[in-house]
Amino acid sequence: MRHHIRGAGRAIAAASAVAMVGLATVACGGDSADSDGKIQLTISTFSEFGYEELYAEYERLHPEIDIVPHKTGQGGPYHQALFTKLGAGSGLDDVVAIEEGHLPEILDKSSRFHDLREIGPADVSPERWLDWKYEMALDADGRLIGYGTDMGPLAMCYRKDLFEQAGLPSEPDEVGEIFASWDSYFEAGDEFISKVDGVAWFDSAAQIFNAMQNQLDVGYFDRQNRLTVESNPKVKENWDKVTAAVQRGQSAGLVAYSNEWNSGFRQSAFATKTCPSWMLGIIEEQAGEENAGKWAVTDAFPGGPRNWGGSFLAVPKQSEHPEEAAALAAWLTAPEQQIRAFQAAGTFPSQVEALEAPELLSITSDYFGGAKIGELFAEQAKKIEKAQYKGPGDGKIQENALAPALQSVEQGASPDEGWRQFVTSAKQIAS
Repeated sequence: MRHHIRGAGRAIAAASAVAMVGLATVACGGDSADSDGKIQLTISTFSEFGYEELYAEYERLHPEIDIVPHKTGQGGPYHQALFTKLGAGSGLDDVVAIEEGHLPEILDKSSRFHDLREIGPADVSPERWLDWKYEMALDADGRLIGYGTDMGPLAMCYRKDLFEQAGLPSEPDEVGEIFASWDSYFEAGDEFISKVDGVAWFDSAAQIFNAMQNQLDVGYFDRQNRLTVESNPKVKENWDKVTAAVQRGQSAGLVAYSNEWNSGFRQSAFATKTCPSWMLGIIEEQAGEENAGKWAVTDAFPGGPRNWGGSFLAVPKQSEHPEEAAALAAWLTAPEQQIRAFQAAGTFPSQVEALEAPELLSITSDYFGGAKIGELFAEQAKKIEKAQYKGPGDGKIQENALAPALQSVEQGASPDEGWRQFVTSAKQIAS
């Protein structure tokens, strides 16, 4: 989840930015036309989608349209407000962004959204997206509830200078053995903290666990929407590995997207960071210019690449201009626009054509030492064969059960105590 810059989970620490206009204060209502007769389309997003310049271009291409964007800083509050407005039957914008961790709850209420196959432009086909991305937004009746925006192929980011200080290999093509598996990752963490004082190996136990969880074939729910926290032994195995590393001193104990977590990048509080593509923008923003060139990114990732995060654009039936709203959503999620969004905000395209486009593959990052990030993440994306099924409540379990339980272990609770807390909270959410 893109914490959720998007939820995870994905919030691009626009946690650090003051939220603009929250979804909770938005109402499309009946005032959907300007005084000059233009059609006013409202669109709600969270964190950073990289759409600001695109809105202006769409208005130039469609002078009859006036776009009113509403952006909320973090995914959690945004989705809470979205579900409140959905339940109330009014107040939602013409286009709403939905993070993948919350998509299952939307699909449960899919009758309140338009089928984009029916109202969207005729030239938008399933082949625009990677198969698994398109299929995620289909409800039980095969209705398409959202156009896919971005995805979050996983890589690993790390501090080259701190690796050198610890005597570890430091070039991206040299760190493969360190990041070959989670066992090798945690073993390297033991070596690192024994040689570098005052710097943790990773930022947050929850961030590590989320990456491990996203690699499982079956996540928090199976396809019958049964909670698997206790029945899937791999969940407990991952818990044991992460909490053991916490007890050995590898975690900085930071709460992701908190002010302390943001400051941790600039203050060199940790040496490695799980890096969905959208995380690069967060690191650059929070670590600051003084750390340019110190961070590196590698395609080596423990357990192999999977997806973490990504969103969709949907059109609620509350919209007074559903066809115009669908046309806007379709244009924003076209390959050309999503490449530009990646350049602006690090939101990596989920569109097939984009993954082969020279404009994407040629993108590099001076901040990350000239890394060919377009090519790197495109190759990671191609290795993802399917999406993990996300049941209703998946995002809430990640945010409200898993994260607090691991934080309690980081604050001194035993792994067993934390596990009981996690299981109890997950069951309450799933019930």
